[in-house]
Amino acid sequence: MGRVSTKEEVQAFCTIFRDHHVTPDEHGRLLLRGLITATAPTKIGGDLHVLARKMVFNFLRPVFTGDTIRRKETVTHDERMESKAGIACDLTCFNRDGKKVLDESLKG
Repeated sequence: MGRVSTKEEVQAFCTIFRDHHVTPDEHGRLLLRGLITATAPTKIGGDLHVLARKMVFNFLRPVFTGDTIRRKETVTHDERMESKAGIACDLTCFNRDGKKVLDESLKG
């Protein structure tokens, strides 16, 4: 399952953060802001019940409204206990064509 962002979400984000660069491309799509694209991989924190302490993003290509973003994660370190959480993950997000759009590392 993937995440699809709508024009309305992008427009709401731009209104909240006073971003006036909301011009559709030749196909009528809006460019997703990096923070919107980055919401796709952040779901892993909730899935694993971990609060992220550090997240590093590398945005590889643009993402537009209507595109489906899928994530793949690899847990590289997991020491979750009742008294503390310690986890590290590498995540990659792909567009509907299977092209990488985002790499992320997460520690929590």
